[in-house]
Amino acid sequence: MRVSVPGIPQAILDAKHDLSIKSISEATKRLAEFIGGANVTLLTGAGVSVDSGIRAYRGEDGRYMNPNYKPIFYHELMDSTEKGQAYRRRYWLYFLILSRKQNAQKLHSRLRSYLGYPSVRDALPNTTHFSLAALQHTSHISHIITQNVDGLHHKALRNSASLSGAAARLQDNILELHGTLHRVHCSSGHKVDRDTFQDWLSAANPEWRQYAEDLERTGTQPRTNPDGDVAIEHLGISYSNFVIPECPQCMLGDHINPVHKPGVIFFGESIPSATKERSFREVEASDKFLIMGTTLATYSAFRLVKHALELKKPIMLLNVGPTRADGLPGVEKIDVPSGAVMRQVAKEVIGTRAGMDPVIIEMLESGTENPPPPDDDDRAPRAAG
Repeated sequence: MRVSVPGIPQAILDAKHDLSIKSISEATKRLAEFIGGANVTLLTGAGVSVDSGIRAYRGEDGRYMNPNYKPIFYHELMDSTEKGQAYRRRYWLYFLILSRKQNAQKLHSRLRSYLGYPSVRDALPNTTHFSLAALQHTSHISHIITQNVDGLHHKALRNSASLSGAAARLQDNILELHGTLHRVHCSSGHKVDRDTFQDWLSAANPEWRQYAEDLERTGTQPRTNPDGDVAIEHLGISYSNFVIPECPQCMLGDHINPVHKPGVIFFGESIPSATKERSFREVEASDKFLIMGTTLATYSAFRLVKHALELKKPIMLLNVGPTRADGLPGVEKIDVPSGAVMRQVAKEVIGTRAGMDPVIIEMLESGTENPPPPDDDDRAPRAAG
């Protein structure tokens, strides 16, 4: 089976597009004009989570720009043979080791939201997440379609104490296009929350739990592969004795099933038809389509842009660096980071209410600013097998 990692066509990377807005003041003005008075559907990608300490996939330092990058594909993780079991041992062992780390800053410097659960679990919403939550609260943004699996859009709403019962309603308007890291399911479809599964891993592997505690005590961090995997062979140890727990619900039916995967869409795995159809409906229901923090390299995202263009929706794209939509007629590009503008954009769009409504005031005063350190370069070669 041949599965490839989606990327930006080389012709786009080689082209020189000079139509992007790069000024912070002009970007703020244009975004406020675009969002104000409209029913906007928003598509977000990894770029909006960078200030939460989760590095973007592509861009200048993105791991998908590394030619040595080899992720774990869906068919590999779900393979019922010993080869698939080896992939799963290494994959889940990584999370058991990293889950023992309490220093979120160290985790964030090594990981990314696609697979790195421990860092995602501990990550905090940044100023962009809270600004977007404020625009959800005021109904300027009616729906968010996110490619991110970190749950930070949801967390920004849950962490807004003044929002009270409205948070659940607003969270229902967030569609996780590529799933979430916060749930796990077995190959038969039985679901469990991720923290519970983490406890199962620890209970089934006391020796590895001790090893993880030793790493934590000494401050040692194994070098990770770009797909959220961990390379430990160079340490002289093997993960062949790592135990993946069986699904307890399958065991009730006299079926032994240790095949588990996180609730994210892996490369080579199809997005559920209901999710795809809902994403199209939300684009159709909007007046305008705003895209933020994504290169649109995956077709699941890019086809939404194509659909919006077919419907002649106004489209604005906020992203640093090249994207798959660069140069497309009908797409206005702003080349600045979301964290540099979105708080001010929200204030301008919301107007006087931003200084009077306690919910909005709280949101626009909230948000971490914790970008990954610049010296952690994911383009360096990594072991890939």
